[in-house]
Amino acid sequence: MSPEQSSPEVSEASTSAQAPLGAASSGPAGGSGYLPVSDHGMIGDLHTVALVGTNGTIDWHCSPSFDAPSVFASILDPERGGSFELAAAVPAKTRQFYLPDTNVLITRFFGQEGVGSIEDFMPLGSTAEAQRHRLIRRVLCVRGVMPFRARIAPRFNYGMDPHGLEEVDHGVVFRAANLTVGLTSTVPLTHDGRDATAEFRLAEGESAVFALDEVGTDTAPQGCTDHEAEDLLAATVAFWRNWLSASRYRGRWREVVHRSALTLKLLTYAPTGAIVAAPTTSLPEQIGGERNWDYRYVWVRDAAFCVYALLRLGFTSEADAFVGFITKYETMAGYGAAAPMQVMFGIDGRTDLPEQELPHLAGYLGSRPVRIGNAAAKQLQLDIYGELMDSVYLYDEWHKPISSAHWDVIIGRADWLCDHWDQPDEGIWETRGGPQRFLYSKLMCWVAMERTIRLAVRRGLPADLNRWRAARDAIYRRIMDKDWSARLNAFAQYEDADVLDAACLMMPLVKFIAPTDAKWLSTLDALRDRLVSDSLVYRYDSHASPDGLRGAEGTFSACSFWYVEALTRAGRLTEAQLAFEKMLTYANHVGLYAEQIGMTGDQQGNFPQALTHLALISAAFNLDRALG
Repeated sequence: MSPEQSSPEVSEASTSAQAPLGAASSGPAGGSGYLPVSDHGMIGDLHTVALVGTNGTIDWHCSPSFDAPSVFASILDPERGGSFELAAAVPAKTRQFYLPDTNVLITRFFGQEGVGSIEDFMPLGSTAEAQRHRLIRRVLCVRGVMPFRARIAPRFNYGMDPHGLEEVDHGVVFRAANLTVGLTSTVPLTHDGRDATAEFRLAEGESAVFALDEVGTDTAPQGCTDHEAEDLLAATVAFWRNWLSASRYRGRWREVVHRSALTLKLLTYAPTGAIVAAPTTSLPEQIGGERNWDYRYVWVRDAAFCVYALLRLGFTSEADAFVGFITKYETMAGYGAAAPMQVMFGIDGRTDLPEQELPHLAGYLGSRPVRIGNAAAKQLQLDIYGELMDSVYLYDEWHKPISSAHWDVIIGRADWLCDHWDQPDEGIWETRGGPQRFLYSKLMCWVAMERTIRLAVRRGLPADLNRWRAARDAIYRRIMDKDWSARLNAFAQYEDADVLDAACLMMPLVKFIAPTDAKWLSTLDALRDRLVSDSLVYRYDSHASPDGLRGAEGTFSACSFWYVEALTRAGRLTEAQLAFEKMLTYANHVGLYAEQIGMTGDQQGNFPQALTHLALISAAFNLDRALG
C-alpha cells in the first residue's frame, strides 16, 4: 500500500479542468500554453527541484543542480522549452497536494470512470543516497479505470542544445552535448527519434512508474519497478518527516510554518549549505514586462534571514551549514578590510555570475527578456553587512560561539564599514536607476556595527570599540537627521526624499527604534495609507521613485509579512492577526508564495521565493508569542 493510500491526513486543493495532452497548453491560462505560476507544486532532492503543474506537467527542471541549464523549461516557452507531460487521457478535474509533512507531491485526476493519481518525488533517504538526481513519477488508478498519456520532451541547455535518442531496455536515453538523461518506464514507450510518448490504461489497484535519471555517456539508466518505487517513496517520506520532527514550533499556524520550513529545505543545496533565493529564472514581476531576473543564487541577504528562521525553529544543522558556506567563500574571495562584500554567490561559492539574455525563448506569457546570470552580483549593497552580522550575532548567542578565524573576518568588515557606510549604493531592491543614500542601507550598517560591538563585549573579543561606537552613533544621527520627511511625517526611502519604502518596516524589527515611538507609529500609518492594499504591501512607488526599469510590479510578499510583524511589535495585534490571515489566502493551493502578488491575487515573479517564506516564519513566530 502506498503512503497516499495509508495516510488519513491528506487534504485537497486547486481545481482545474484537464484537457487532453498534446502541446503544453492544457492549462487554464486562456489556451496560451502557460499555467498560472501559482498552479505548481515543487519537488526536489537538495540539489535541484522540479515544478509540477496541476495538469501533471513538469515544466521547469534543471539538472543536476539549481543553476544548471534547464532540461524542461516550458514555463518560459511551451514550444522550445521542453516538458514532461503526464496526465489522464480523458477530461478530468484535478487536485494537487503534498503528502503531509513531506515534499512528496500528489496530483489527482477525477474522470467519469475513475480516479487516478501521480506521486511525484525525487528520492532521498538511506536507500537512495546513490541515486541522487532521480525523478520518480508513480502513476496509480485508485478507483475504477483511468487511461493516461505521457510525453517526455527534454530540451537541453534552455532549448539551445540538440539531442539524440536511443532505445535501451525498458526505456530510452536522451543524449545532448553536456548532459545525458535516461528514461525508464514500466509501460511501453514509443518515440520519434527526439521525444518519447506512452499511452496506457490502468484499472483500480494497478500502477505504472516513470524514472528519469542523470546517466553517464557510456551507462544505461537504472530501471525502477513498482516495488522499488514504493521503497524509494517510503524512504523519501521517512526522510522528510524525520527532518521536520526537529521543529520546535508548536504555535497556531503550525501547518503553514512547517510548509515554509519544508520549502526552505528544498531550496538548500546540500553539498555546500547554500540556500537559493528561488529555484527559477525570469518569471516576471509584471506580465509582458522586463523585470525578469535569475534568482538561482545565494543572496547573502536572503540566506542570512534564513539563519534567524531556522534557529528559531530548531534546525541547527542548516544554520551551521550556511554560516560555514558564507565564512568559507567570502574568505576565499578575499573580502575583508580591502573590498566590499559580494552581494551573492553561486551555489558552489563562485563569484562570477555574468548576466545574459536568451532571445530564443518567448518568456512567460511573452515576458522578455529571459535572463540567466545576474549582474546585481557586482552592485554595491551596503545593507548585506547588517543582515549577515545580525545572523552571526544570533548564531553565536542561540547556538554556538563563532571561531577566532571568523572573528578576524568580522573585524575586517567592521573596519571597512566605518569608512564606507555613507556611500550611495543600489540598495536592497537592486534598483538600476543609479545609486542613492538609502535609509535601509544605512539602517543595516547601523545593525552591523551595533551587533559587532555587542558580540565583542559579550565575548571579550579584541575590538576597536571607540571607533566602532563612533561609526554606529554617526549612522544613527544621519538617519534621524536626513531620512525623516516632515512632509510625509514618516521616514523616507533615501536622504532628503519625500517617498516611502516598505524596507523601513525593518526599523523596529532590528531594534533601531522602539515599535511604539511616535515617529515610528506615524511612519507605520503613512505606509498603511500609501503602500498597503488589503494586507498586501508594495515595496515603493516606482512612479514617485523611478528605479531605472520600465513598467510596474505587484505587491512584495515578504514586505507584507514584515508589515504583520511591525503591527505586532506596535501592539496592534487585532490588525496584525487579520493582515496575517489575509496573507495566508494569497498562498497557492499547496502553501507556496511567489515573490509578488498581482492586482487580482495572481502570483508573480520567481517561485517559490525563500525570502517570503522566511518572513512568514518570523511573523508567525512573533505574532503567536504576542497573542499568548
